Amino acid sequence: MLVLLLVYAGSLLVYADTCWFMLFLLLVYAGPLPADSRSFSIDYKNNCFQKDGKPFQYISGSIHYSRIPREYWKDRLLKMYMTGLNAIQVYVPWNFHETVQGVFNFAGDRDLEYFLNLANQTGLLVILRPGPYICAEWEMGGLPAWLLQKPNIILRSADTEYLKPASDWLAMLLTKMKPWLYQNGGNIISVQVENEYGSYFDVILFTTDGNTDKEMICGTLEGLYATIDFGTDTNITAAFIRQRRFEPKGPLVNSEFYTGWLDHWGDKHASVDTVKVSKMLGEMLSMGASVNMYMFEGGTNFGYWNGKSAISVYLFRSVVTSYDYNAPLSEAGDPTDKLLAIRDVIKNFRDIPVGPMPPATPKFAYGFVTLQKVLLDTLSPQGPVRSQYPLTFEEIKQYYGFMLYRTTLPRNVPEPTPLISPLNGIHDRAYVSVNGVFQGLMERDTALVMNVTGQQGDQLDILVENMGRVNFGSYINDNKGLLGNLILGNDVLTDWSIYPLDIDTAVANGWLQAADSGSAMEAGDGPMIYSGTLKSTGLAWDTFVKLNGWTKGQVWVNGVNLGRYWPQRGPQQTLYVPGPFLSATQPNNITVLELERAPSHRRILFMDRPQLNSTGQKT
Repeated sequence: MLVLLLVYAGSLLVYADTCWFMLFLLLVYAGPLPADSRSFSIDYKNNCFQKDGKPFQYISGSIHYSRIPREYWKDRLLKMYMTGLNAIQVYVPWNFHETVQGVFNFAGDRDLEYFLNLANQTGLLVILRPGPYICAEWEMGGLPAWLLQKPNIILRSADTEYLKPASDWLAMLLTKMKPWLYQNGGNIISVQVENEYGSYFDVILFTTDGNTDKEMICGTLEGLYATIDFGTDTNITAAFIRQRRFEPKGPLVNSEFYTGWLDHWGDKHASVDTVKVSKMLGEMLSMGASVNMYMFEGGTNFGYWNGKSAISVYLFRSVVTSYDYNAPLSEAGDPTDKLLAIRDVIKNFRDIPVGPMPPATPKFAYGFVTLQKVLLDTLSPQGPVRSQYPLTFEEIKQYYGFMLYRTTLPRNVPEPTPLISPLNGIHDRAYVSVNGVFQGLMERDTALVMNVTGQQGDQLDILVENMGRVNFGSYINDNKGLLGNLILGNDVLTDWSIYPLDIDTAVANGWLQAADSGSAMEAGDGPMIYSGTLKSTGLAWDTFVKLNGWTKGQVWVNGVNLGRYWPQRGPQQTLYVPGPFLSATQPNNITVLELERAPSHRRILFMDRPQLNSTGQKT
């Protein structure tokens, strides 16, 4: 029996061990299929896929369960099915399921098998993409940050320090997935991996690469079926001619037809024209091509899961919290005009389900909530790690969020004196205080020097924020924290106390105390935590929180980390709050970590619509 195993080789590094490639070529066929058996295969004679012995064309859309609350999975899948899709494409982020090495989590929002079952019940086939590397603008491309505890590890290579944990991950995951294969009664028709794990199933292997000769030459392998991906800025005929040069027979496949694009902080909100998307989709389908639309719904980079793009060695840009992607389903899962146009195209090629499209989830404008400054009993229960020189996040096993580096001034500095990171070692932003007074910030690539003043022995605090690790390319070994010494004038700073901060646990456990009501709250006083209550209204509907006048930070609702806000940098101005995160009957706890400057009004606004397209002042 056969299931297709895709190999996304478009961005693979060259491996030193040639045996690594040889295992790709293990093609195993289990013999003739009984007439009533389920099968999925490549028909080279008729240039198509075959499902159960009949020609098959898939019309698929990408959806990431890790970016959508579990309570909404069924809603999103049903909307995709009612659009006329017969398949979905799904990434499995390794680091989402194995945050701690050897401890696998498939519960709650990580319950992949529940998601697959919902898709199966809905009538959707699945193209599974389990990595171990996925890109997806996801933190470190899905690779766990604990891999970087090995300082010399070569990721995505034949390095045994990488191969062993990657093999352990796939051995566990693919074993869980085997019952969900199409020939076993499930809905997985193909599995894409980047490495040599075809021995888990009876498989046909093929690759997916970008629309350039260089990527196709580097990514395709003898004996593996070669496919391609491209968006609306591409000549379809030229792209498929390129595929045919590498794969003369078999189905035409666009594995990632881009319906939109991602946003970085400081970008304009990405938009891809609906007319172009629908026109190109129709042209590809009329050629008999199978198409997966990336994305069909993007969702949200909750918490710290956003990735980062390496534009160059000295330019790194973090992906915003919203992964709306200008997709046919919005970040909140609402059908858009683009979805309706796509459905009208699909009607010309297959029968679509009868019945109305499920409506948008209800939204509510809850209004203003005023916050007050709060104190925390503790943010680092285990206390500091002491070191002569700075240590990275990975060395202290603090993989996400924030760490506090504390030392003292080695001498009097009555005049403004430069604090320098000479080797661009701020990864990614550092908020600097002396004796609790905010001095300013340092930032990777752009702000490596700032002035401080103080007296010998004054406490110097540097709060370092991890803005997400690089998810694509050769800079993926992206360590966080202070990656080198800091120099004050001519003095190398030493004798550090380093605090890994568990802010999420502190917020979730309610370790908050109201500050003295008489204490002054000054704007521009650096990192501070504020809290307030959204009163129950009898409704728990979706909403969007806007932080007008706030600068940069994180927001939690009832202990759930919504992600980063940065309205001054833009373009994203609101954060999505799914209804399931709220209580209809109990007060809702709101917590804000403001890193730079809070407004004097201390208000946040809950709206009934998003605002993703306003570019603020670049700071």
